[in-house]
Amino acid sequence: MVPIHPRAETVQGNEGFASIADASRVHGPPNVVDVFIRSDRAGEFADDAIDVGAVAVWIPLNVIDADAAQRVMDARLLMVMDRCPAIDYARLVT
Repeated sequence: MVPIHPRAETVQGNEGFASIADASRVHGPPNVVDVFIRSDRAGEFADDAIDVGAVAVWIPLNVIDADAAQRVMDARLLMVMDRCPAIDYARLVT
């Protein structure tokens, strides 16, 4: 996990970066960009994920941006929207 936050905070001992691009310069392209943000800002993070060559974008439960989802899919990345990783993981492992 690589936290992205404008203040580049450390989260659970993991060094934070101010942007997805900054993190990618250190760690390489991410496998999944899991966006925890309001719907009106999700698109910019989806676009950043496309720009750095991420494999997938996950936009969580109750966060909807159909235009961003279409841009992600048009870029041939995997797209998950309006789903919760914790809920889906629990469902899949039981």
